[in-house]
Amino acid sequence: MKVGSSSISGPNSSKIAGLVDTLTELYASGCQVVLVSSGAIATGIPILKLESRPDDLATQQAAAAVGQSVLVHRYQEELNRYNIVGAQVLLTAGDMLNATHKSNAKQAMERLLGLGVLPIVNENDTVATHEIRFGDNDHLAALVANLVEADVLVLLSDTDALYTKPPKLPGAERIDVVEYGDTLATVETGEAGSGWGTGGAVTKVAAARLATESGTGVLLTATDQFSTLLAGEKIGTWFEPAQLS
Repeated sequence: MKVGSSSISGPNSSKIAGLVDTLTELYASGCQVVLVSSGAIATGIPILKLESRPDDLATQQAAAAVGQSVLVHRYQEELNRYNIVGAQVLLTAGDMLNATHKSNAKQAMERLLGLGVLPIVNENDTVATHEIRFGDNDHLAALVANLVEADVLVLLSDTDALYTKPPKLPGAERIDVVEYGDTLATVETGEAGSGWGTGGAVTKVAAARLATESGTGVLLTATDQFSTLLAGEKIGTWFEPAQLS
């Protein structure tokens, strides 16, 4: 499961409690969960008394260094209500391209899951260069889903589904299911506009394609709505995975 910065930072930091409630419901149903959480930079910005997301790399790294520990602490405070231990796992996309790093990450996360621990994964923004400027954790989440051979990748954001065009525009229609291989050529995608995150529909569709190619189904929905899925309601956009032999 991946949650974006705008969903759990700034004025929405209080929503971490509800997200943890949903995660524990999944635990209770027998699921193993890996959480990929953005938000380190966004969490660090107000602590450093910055008015907006900094443009220079050094200040972004400083905000990430400050915000990451606070972000994980906020998660653990909520997890304590359910006696669940969280584990910080910091990765970069480059780690997933290095065979040794990738193998170590896989072994560590499999062991954490076996111990009943919730891995909380984030990009290692303090050492990232290109990724911190142009990347997004949607891509990292797809790589992690492939790494742990996840059955499902859930991409949570502040938008409830994929639409034929940005949902605020007239005539935008919700897409319920994207069949594997659909190029979505007629879909007009938009970028994030909250001022906190970096990803938009473009990065989520790209991540969904990467995950589905490895046989992982992908659900795109809003953070606030995910809990209703556990109650049996049909929500979001489902990306059909490839049928691997």
